[in-house]
Amino acid sequence: MHVPDGFFNAVTSVSAGVVAAAGVAVCLRGARRELDDRTAPMAGLVAAFIFAVQMLNFPVAAGTSGHLMGGALAAILVGPYTGVLCMAVVLLVQGVFFADGGLTALGVNVTIMGLVTVLVGWGVFKLVTGLARGKVVIAAFLGALVSVPAAALVFTLLFWIGGTAPIEVGAVAAAMGGVHVLIGIGEAVITALTVGAVLAVRPDLVYGARGLAKPLVLRGADGETTVAGQQPVAPARGGLKPFLLGGIGVTLVLAGVVSFFASPDPDGLEAVAENKGFSDQAADHLFGSWALADYGDVGGIPVGVAGIIGVGLVLLIAGVVAYAARGRGESADQSRDEIKA
Repeated sequence: MHVPDGFFNAVTSVSAGVVAAAGVAVCLRGARRELDDRTAPMAGLVAAFIFAVQMLNFPVAAGTSGHLMGGALAAILVGPYTGVLCMAVVLLVQGVFFADGGLTALGVNVTIMGLVTVLVGWGVFKLVTGLARGKVVIAAFLGALVSVPAAALVFTLLFWIGGTAPIEVGAVAAAMGGVHVLIGIGEAVITALTVGAVLAVRPDLVYGARGLAKPLVLRGADGETTVAGQQPVAPARGGLKPFLLGGIGVTLVLAGVVSFFASPDPDGLEAVAENKGFSDQAADHLFGSWALADYGDVGGIPVGVAGIIGVGLVLLIAGVVAYAARGRGESADQSRDEIKA
């Protein structure tokens, strides 16, 4: 749902930019409570992974595709404040280097795909884990599922207020909501599988699982089981470096190889814009002639090569931002030995 230049008037674009900038500023301060020397590299990896998976459009309806947004996934893995920072870096790199999302619409994209998806996804996740303690994967699925149509409806509201073309808001809301519910199912599956995979090998690195507890089940000699109380979810043993290297390897394979098999169909926003008659409002991107524009299609660069370059850029920028924003204290000192392992 990368909004192009030309869809919104100047007042709405500037207003969304102010909201996005304020949100990022708040998250830079809030991320100090989520990041340390151990988790800052994880933020870089999560941002790079989201960039890679966003390249993998999947079909959702006849002639329409969708892709991961990633806000809920980022919030669950590294925390909501850090999650917004990850999404902002991804959208910045996509907009500047790949002409994916307009430069004047960057504030709109950060607001919708960053702030809204993180807030809604994290809110639903916390609600579900509060009601069903320990159901992290289920909560991740539901948080991601709800976050996508929520972002689509916020786009519709903003376009109704400050779009550059008149729309019948009810019809557009129904179209955007309908197709993005389908995309949300794909988002939910990807999010649940990813969170489940990290939980299986490094549960201590899943921010959303911190503080959750599971029942301590005791089995007696007679075969009967009883719940004796609660025990914390135990962290996995082992160094952080192997996990990070493995995660980077998977991310590079997704961007460099699997991206060749992505659906070429327009995504949900593009399809609705064409069907509802406001696609012509899109303006040419200022950097639309760059070699990496449209993930290498403009410059003749293979999409896999463009994807690997993008992964490197996001990993570097998000890592620098995370290290700059991290808290400094006892938790950071304690984590250095694990990173070196």
